[in-house]
Amino acid sequence: MFQLFSVTLGVLIALGIAVLLAYWYVRDITQKKHAILRNYPVVGHLRYFFEQLGEYFRQYFFLGDREERPFNRATRAWVYRLAKNEGGIIGFGTTYDKQSPGALLFVNAPFPVLEDDQLPTPPLTIGEGYCRTPFTARSIVNISGMSYGAISKPAVQALSRGAALAGCWMDTGEGGLSPYHLEGGCDIIFQIGTAKYGVRDASGHLSAERLRELAAHEQVRAFEIKLSQGAKPGKGGVLPAAKVTEEIARIRGIPVGQDSISPNRHPDIASARELLDMVEQVRDITGKPVGVKTAIGGWEFMHLLCDEVARRGIAAAPDFLAIDGGEGGSGAAPQALADHMALSIEEALPRVVDALIEAGLKERVRLIAAGQLITSARAAWALACGADFVNTARGFMFSLGCIQALRCHTNTCPTGITTHNLKLQRGLVVEEKYLRVAHYCRNMNKEIDMIAHSCGLRHAREFRREHVRIVQTPGRSMALNMLYPYPERKVPELRSA
Repeated sequence: MFQLFSVTLGVLIALGIAVLLAYWYVRDITQKKHAILRNYPVVGHLRYFFEQLGEYFRQYFFLGDREERPFNRATRAWVYRLAKNEGGIIGFGTTYDKQSPGALLFVNAPFPVLEDDQLPTPPLTIGEGYCRTPFTARSIVNISGMSYGAISKPAVQALSRGAALAGCWMDTGEGGLSPYHLEGGCDIIFQIGTAKYGVRDASGHLSAERLRELAAHEQVRAFEIKLSQGAKPGKGGVLPAAKVTEEIARIRGIPVGQDSISPNRHPDIASARELLDMVEQVRDITGKPVGVKTAIGGWEFMHLLCDEVARRGIAAAPDFLAIDGGEGGSGAAPQALADHMALSIEEALPRVVDALIEAGLKERVRLIAAGQLITSARAAWALACGADFVNTARGFMFSLGCIQALRCHTNTCPTGITTHNLKLQRGLVVEEKYLRVAHYCRNMNKEIDMIAHSCGLRHAREFRREHVRIVQTPGRSMALNMLYPYPERKVPELRSA
C-alpha cells in the first residue's frame, strides 16, 4: 500500500513538473518582449538568473582583492579590521600596486619623530570671530551626510552613539534632524538641502523660526548649505509617497503620504551673491557657523565665490567649504551622473585650496574633503593637499557592517543599514555597532598621525604637499607640490567688514 502511494505521488509530481514546463514553454515562445526566451524557451531563463547573480559571483569568487569597485575587498577588509579594533596589520607584504599611476607614496623621514616628541593633533575652531557660537572640532575624520530615511533608524542611532564616543561630528544629510541623531549626544552639522527639509515653512521656503529651534539644540554645532553632492550634482530627488510616513513627514516638514520633490538646486540661489546672502542670513539667525557643500566641475565657482567675498568683506565668507569629489555619494543616483559628473577629489581639492590661498581666505574658510577617502592614507593625502578635515559616509557604513551589496536604493539592504524593512533592520544591533563606529574613527585618526610621524611630523596638521608623491608612470613618481605648486596670494588684505 505504501509502495503504491509512493509511486502515485511520484507520478503526480512528475506530471506537475511537466505541466509547469509546458506552461513556461508556451508562455515563453509566444511572448514578444524577450528575444532570448522566444528563441530558447524555458532554458533561456538561466541567462537572466546568472546575470542577476553575476555581480555577487564576481565579488566573492572571481575578482582579485584589489580589482572590485567602488571599493575593493582589500580596502573593505581593512575598514572592517579597524572597526573591530583588530589593527591594520598585514603579513608578507602589500598587494597595493605601488607602480600603478595614481598610487600614493609618502615621503618617509630619515629620522622619524620619536614617541616622546609626538604631539596630539590639535582641534580646529570653525567660525571663530565671525559668529556668536563658533564650533571647535576635535576629530580629523567625521561622518558625512546621510539622511534619516536614506539610512535606517538603527543605523542613525549607532552612528550617533559612536560619533559621541569617538569625538567626531555627524552630518544629518538633507533629510532633517531626527530624534535618533540627538540621542547619542554627538556634535551635529545640520544640512540644508534644496528642499529645505526640516527648516521649511508651509510653502517650502526657508523658515527663520525653524532655524532658531534647531540652533537652540546645543548639539547642533553648525549649518551646511548643500548645493550638490558627488553622486548627483544638478539632480533633484523624489521621496515616494509610500516612504513619507507620519514620522518622516514631521521631521522633514512635508505632507504625509504625498510625493516630495527635491529641486535640483535651491530655487532662491542662482549666483554667488545669493549664496552668500543665504550664508549670512542663516548665520545671523542661528549664531552658528555656516558652510557650503558642493562638488566641483571647474574653476568658475571658486573664482565667483572668492570675488564676491572680496567685494563684501572677509566676514561674509562661508565658515567652511565641504568639497565632494565626483566619486562621492553613498545614495542612489543616475548612472550617467554618478559615472561622469564633477571632478574627482584628486583634482578638485588642490584647486579649491589654491583658489582660497590666492584670495587670502585659506585661514578664514575651513576646508572639508570627501569622496572615497575611507583609508588613513587617502585622508592623509587630503590633509597634505590643504584640507582641514575629512568626511566619509561609506567608510562609516562599512564600520556598521555594509558588505557593498549595491542595493542601497532597493530597500533590501541585507545588513539593515539602508532599508526600512524591520526584519532586515533587526540584523543591525546598535549596542554592538556603535562601538565599531567609534573604533573606526579613532583608529583612522591614529593611523593618520602614524603616517605623519613617519614623515617626520609631530602631528597630522603639519602635512604639506611635499610629503606626498603620486606615481605618474610605472617606476616614476612626482611630488604633489610639483604637480600642484603652491600659488601666490593675488589679492590685498581683505577688509574685515
